[in-house]
Amino acid sequence: MAGSCCGRTYRVDAPLDPAPCNALTRTAGGLLVPHTVLQGVAPGGAVSVQRSVDIDVTPPAAGACPETWQVGGRLTPVSGQTSGAVGIQGSPFDTWIPVTGAQLTLPEAGVYEVIADCQGGVIMNGSVSNAIIQARIFDVTANAVIPLTTRTILLFAATPAASVHTLQATASASALYQVAGPRTIRVEGLKHVDSGTTSGEAVWAQNFRFKKVAD
Repeated sequence: MAGSCCGRTYRVDAPLDPAPCNALTRTAGGLLVPHTVLQGVAPGGAVSVQRSVDIDVTPPAAGACPETWQVGGRLTPVSGQTSGAVGIQGSPFDTWIPVTGAQLTLPEAGVYEVIADCQGGVIMNGSVSNAIIQARIFDVTANAVIPLTTRTILLFAATPAASVHTLQATASASALYQVAGPRTIRVEGLKHVDSGTTSGEAVWAQNFRFKKVAD
């Protein structure tokens, strides 16, 4: 049987092209016509941990003609935060000491904003010259400091003899950091004194956090 449509003549009983990409398949029960159904990601979910954007899909009502699909996207970046503190009064000068509890894991490849809001303190007993407390963010996995994150929290040039001073100050260390896979990062503190006697040196990571900003 033959027919025509749109200026073309066709045969209903014509054989199907056997090419693998043929959209139609002839079966004993009739022609199979492919139907595409889009599926989104549930709120708060992801297809894999490698995604920072999720796609939502709302299907049309059953029997709708034409079928109208609504497709949208939303950001779902991974993030984390913690805090910690460490006393470094017993540690050698100019030695970086991990801040207890201030350790996080960047879970996947991508670009992260890493931030450490830190506080440092020192007691200067008598005359002291150049008392310094610093903090930085360190990549434990790569065994390297994260660039641009070393900060001087506290610097006091000198104190008079026979006097005692307690000093505290704050600083924020932050940077954009790109990794190729999971990384463990932490906050570290350091003390330095040119001369004199100090005690009570400590570093607090009051809020240590990360947020993924790009894949």
